[in-house]
Amino acid sequence: MNYELFIAKRIIVGKKYKNSISSPIIKIAITAIALGIIIMLIAVATGSGLQYKIRDKMAGFKGHIQIVNYDSNQSDVSTVPILKEQPFYPEFKTVSGVKNIQIFANKVGILRTETDFEGIVFKGVSSDYDWTFFSEYLIAGAFPNFNQPRTKEVLLSQTIVNRLHLNLNDTITATFVKTRSSTSPSNRKYIIKGIYNSGFAQFDKNMMIGDIREVQKLNKWTPEQVGGFEVLLNDFNTIDRKGEEINSQIGSTLNSRTIKETYPNVFDWISLFDNNVWFIIAIMIFIAGINMITALLVLILERVQMVGILKALGSSNTSIRKVFLYNASYLILKGLLWGNIIGLCIIFCQHYFKMITLNPDTYYVSTLPVYISFWSILWLNLGTLILCFLMLIIPSLIITKIDPSKSIKFA
Repeated sequence: MNYELFIAKRIIVGKKYKNSISSPIIKIAITAIALGIIIMLIAVATGSGLQYKIRDKMAGFKGHIQIVNYDSNQSDVSTVPILKEQPFYPEFKTVSGVKNIQIFANKVGILRTETDFEGIVFKGVSSDYDWTFFSEYLIAGAFPNFNQPRTKEVLLSQTIVNRLHLNLNDTITATFVKTRSSTSPSNRKYIIKGIYNSGFAQFDKNMMIGDIREVQKLNKWTPEQVGGFEVLLNDFNTIDRKGEEINSQIGSTLNSRTIKETYPNVFDWISLFDNNVWFIIAIMIFIAGINMITALLVLILERVQMVGILKALGSSNTSIRKVFLYNASYLILKGLLWGNIIGLCIIFCQHYFKMITLNPDTYYVSTLPVYISFWSILWLNLGTLILCFLMLIIPSLIITKIDPSKSIKFA
């Protein structure tokens, strides 16, 4: 029989233990563990949520990887066309992990009403476009139908619609800058087929999505000329490797750029979230460990007579240390249990009820996103348990300093 565990259980369930002087300190230690795991869970969930949501939104607007003409500039406007007929389109057979390839072409313009105007980037897409991303943020209407002759239907953001005081199914006038073969601006009328609100102000404030054939006509391109290709991947974590693979598979006149290369400042910024999360985890574990050390020392000093008796009966220092370490482990597990229950409840409430909002101009999202996996929860709990337990080993050595003759004498 594991008598050390037996004694530890008897201490835990004993009424004297619950009403002892150490009881408030033990409760503080349990509370510290619970608060620590709550804060760590929230930090991981919000840090991961912001990273995933921001990168998914950028991929939704720009694709994970863009293939454009090698001579094109780094702006959002595709000025040099490429042929649609490519070995990798409509399916990338030489690179695995590719979800979809879709053509696009951009054109800068201005939306005008009788009283207002807004600058836009008209993004032309085709029937191969993946609307999965915009399905989540479509708040009114429907997507343009490209399975018909050149359509005038467009998708606009709620930001632009509100600024221009427009409504669903309204007809709007767009003016586009002149091309090399045209000396005057081009005016076109479009119908607002759908309205979306992604909360990503950087794109919502100027993005209009419509038929690529409209952009081709505005740019004086042939039907076989496009601005480029957007590649969507199955797994974002493979973007760097897939970007290199794709770049090696396309022709020498083409160039591929991942969204991490196109928007390095944004991805450098969200990568800092990891550093913040690790810092918070380290601080919380340290605080929890200090509280547990205090509780363990109080438990030992409160039971000096018991330690003396156990030593007199022949128990080794190691066995007695195990008794108190089992006791401390129980306190840690109790704190972890309550911390997980409360922390996960807070995360679920934020996920479903969107209680905390953010400024989309700063954070690219309107509500605080949360995401946490089973493995994150498991490693946080295991890491906290193991590290706190290891921090208790050294202070438990105080047991070796207790002289049984002196401790029993004053019992």
